[in-house]
Amino acid sequence: MAFARVTAERLISALATNGKVEPYQWWPVRASRPGVIEKVAVTTGEKVAAGALIATLESEDARAAVVAAEAALAGARAQLATLQQGGAAAARVDIQNSISRTQLDLTNAQRDFDALSRLEKRQAATRQQVAEAEQRVNQLKEEIAALQRKSAALVDRPDIAAAEARIDQAKAVLEQARIGLAATRITSPQAGVVYDLPARPGTYVNTGDLVAAVGELERLRVRVYVDEPELGRVREDMPVTITWDALPGREWHGAVEQMPTQVSPLGTRQVGEVVVAIENPGLVLLPGTNVNVEIQSQVVENALTIPKEAVRSDAANQTGVFVLNGDRVQWRPVKLGASSVTRVAVLQGLSAGEMVALTAEQPLADGEVVRPVQP
Repeated sequence: MAFARVTAERLISALATNGKVEPYQWWPVRASRPGVIEKVAVTTGEKVAAGALIATLESEDARAAVVAAEAALAGARAQLATLQQGGAAAARVDIQNSISRTQLDLTNAQRDFDALSRLEKRQAATRQQVAEAEQRVNQLKEEIAALQRKSAALVDRPDIAAAEARIDQAKAVLEQARIGLAATRITSPQAGVVYDLPARPGTYVNTGDLVAAVGELERLRVRVYVDEPELGRVREDMPVTITWDALPGREWHGAVEQMPTQVSPLGTRQVGEVVVAIENPGLVLLPGTNVNVEIQSQVVENALTIPKEAVRSDAANQTGVFVLNGDRVQWRPVKLGASSVTRVAVLQGLSAGEMVALTAEQPLADGEVVRPVQP
């Protein structure tokens, strides 16, 4: 029969459960336009700076849209420049030439009119001749005024306003085309580590699809699932130890950061999610990992402890142990206190150095003769 000694020691009462690791904070990298992924520029686990290129989409159509928009803007600007200069160059030159010729004719006609007016005073010319010369002068003046009005009509203010509006529209189209081209470059919104990378070259993504996830991994959060009856043992700032089955012997340490706001089903359990913050030197622990969690809820100095497997219940459901007394066992009720994963503190019923029977396949009875073996 195996026995263990009642020992005075420092007992750390711990709550053992499980949890899941996630980045302390993270940022999704999403596609801002639909398209086919042309290139993935990073790998999982790679550190990136804010604005670093994560992936690119095929951009041939987007580049063509920018070129077309630039050409449309250049054409609108040229049209406005032509209007601001007074209309088409050929039309302006033709009107100016006509005005110059008519001005010359007017000068000659005015000279003829003046001469005939003087001759009329000396009765060397008739009144009819003077009237015809005056009519010629007036006609030429009207022709010049008409040509000037025609020149002014080449640049009408509403035409300039319409041309300016076309420029604004062309600028807007170009801006959208450039935004569309820029959106073919998918970049990281923050500095961090790429810990999730669903993007693959050749795959099609819609606007808003997740391309990658970037997170802060030097520090992590663990969502710890605490069974409802145990929640009363947990408080903020309690020390926590994390272990991972994939790396035996490694431990990560932190503290309870946030208590749960509700109890939810988790399989067959009712649990509260306790948030724990831990340090992750070397970035060894990975987001998404299922881990073992031990929350240190109490420390008892100089506690009398026994293995949990020594504790039994009698027919009256009274808690007790079988104590070695010579070569026999004696049933003794005990009062228990704080416990760790493997040991429990005894508040009443035992003394340091006494030996208690460990659980065995065969049942024990008070006063039964045994052959003690100490593990």
